[in-house]
Amino acid sequence: MQIIKNQSFGGERPLFESHGLRLEHVTITDGESGIKECSDIECDHCRFEGKYPLWHVDRSIITHCYFAPGSRSAIWYSNDMVMSDCVIDGPKFFREMRQLELRDVVINDADETFWNIDGLVLRNVKLHEGTYPFMGSRHIRIDHLESDSKYVFQYVKDVEIHDAHIVTKDAFWEVEDVTIYDSFLDGEYLGWHSKNLRLVNCHIGGEQPLCYAHDLVLENCTFDPACDRAFEYSTVRADIRGHIESVKNPASGIIIADSIGEVILDENIKGPADCKIIIRNS
Repeated sequence: MQIIKNQSFGGERPLFESHGLRLEHVTITDGESGIKECSDIECDHCRFEGKYPLWHVDRSIITHCYFAPGSRSAIWYSNDMVMSDCVIDGPKFFREMRQLELRDVVINDADETFWNIDGLVLRNVKLHEGTYPFMGSRHIRIDHLESDSKYVFQYVKDVEIHDAHIVTKDAFWEVEDVTIYDSFLDGEYLGWHSKNLRLVNCHIGGEQPLCYAHDLVLENCTFDPACDRAFEYSTVRADIRGHIESVKNPASGIIIADSIGEVILDENIKGPADCKIIIRNS
């Protein structure tokens, strides 16, 4: 493997079609497509400043690197990448990729990040700001995620999440086969139009959560006091610990809670309209 240390590269495509290359303390300055159409690339303690620095790169390891705000759309169409201990300040990272793993990474502008990724593993990742991370991605495994980005996890499939703290809006819309364990989920209109969404040991906040959901499952979950009008038009099996402010027009299934402030069943309820609502120990 060729090793390049302590150098800077700028302009357009300075390392085009490089293969078997290790970069140490290298800066990719202004310009475009610094590392493009490459394979078997390692970057350690590097700095990326220009646009599109890692496109069409197969098999790469990125460690202790920094991506400046100007490195927008930095990593697309690149497969089999492992990134660890990095900081990203540029938007629109990671698109149209297969087999991507991130460990101990902070993304400070998560706008339109992780789009159409097939095979994504995140461990101890933080997302800040931006909209629509994870759009259309599938086969996702996450352990410890912190995120305050808006509209996270829309149109995703086959997702398993552990120990997440997510503050957002319109999260987990149109998702399929998603399971979330031991997490804090706070945001308006959580999980609308989902299929096979399962929440285990989670705390849920925000207005009108979990409506229009199909085959929704909640196990040992709690709700914030401001969380109201839950489960409208949903098919649901819910085991709720503690109090829930209000339940509105669930379509079918069973909801068990310690207490419910209000159950709204009006003329707009959809069939079969046979959901059982049970107050525990009453």
